[in-house]
Amino acid sequence: MKLSVPGRVTSAAVITAVTLLTTGAISGAAPARTTASPTAAAAAPDIPVANVKGHLAQLQSIATANGGNRAHGRTGYKASIDYVKAKLDAAGFTTVLQQFTSSGRTGYNLIADWPGGDTGHVVMAGAHLDSVTAGPGINDNGSGSAAILETALAVSRAQYQPTKHLRFAWWGAEELGMVGSKYYVNNLSSANRAKISDYLNFDMIGSPNPGYFVYDDDPTIEKTFKDYFTGLGIATEPETEGDGRSDHSPFKNVGIPVGGLFSGADYIKTAAQAAKWGGTSGQAFDRCYHASCDTSSNINDTALNRNADALAYAVWGLSS
Repeated sequence: MKLSVPGRVTSAAVITAVTLLTTGAISGAAPARTTASPTAAAAAPDIPVANVKGHLAQLQSIATANGGNRAHGRTGYKASIDYVKAKLDAAGFTTVLQQFTSSGRTGYNLIADWPGGDTGHVVMAGAHLDSVTAGPGINDNGSGSAAILETALAVSRAQYQPTKHLRFAWWGAEELGMVGSKYYVNNLSSANRAKISDYLNFDMIGSPNPGYFVYDDDPTIEKTFKDYFTGLGIATEPETEGDGRSDHSPFKNVGIPVGGLFSGADYIKTAAQAAKWGGTSGQAFDRCYHASCDTSSNINDTALNRNADALAYAVWGLSS
């Protein structure tokens, strides 16, 4: 998640491959909103937290081998995107690497489409893959990136055939002001924007002193996530700390329905929240936010597991 005080970022961008982003046309009318199917949502697989943590271990190793970070324009970021792309290519996704330039450095978005489904109604899940330069960024945002990667691989393992089309994305340069996601949205035609019926964002979902926050932007998406947590007996709160600070914002700004999950950054957990969720009151949800200690040890496995499963529940339910 980027800093709360936005910097000015100038982006001169070029695309390396745009076929999936610009082909096809439908009317400019927004897709009709539908409620997630309980039957389909219930059929969502359990996402093995060990697999998600395996991806985090790989991202940690990449950072360690590349100056301690995975930041925009650095070798650690490119190695991270190559790791994710190789997994998706092997699993049968159609991947597009979208290239842009920001702050004098080359950045990349990775877009992965699962074959099939109605391409006029796209359910999209995304997370930023870059870290800040100060550290490896394992919670911010290896956690979201690893969870959507494992969910995508679960789609492949199940050979899932959704009614709607599924698309996953890993964004570059979020820490510089959502540069990658802005670039993606700005380069979609109005027709292709209208095809995205849901955009789900996952930025920091394994915070070590976690909360359970659900974006309250779109009622259908919000209800889908809240239904999942209600089934676990977990009370959620509306997500406010990250408003305007993560990759859902460019989608929201052009009228695309958005939602997502968040486990907290540098805000302080209250006594009431600690009573509800456990953890330590008077402490930040993530004391290592944007710091060198955001490593593999800066993850709460329970929060990561619950949020990864909620992610899959929403992907299955909203795409049915």
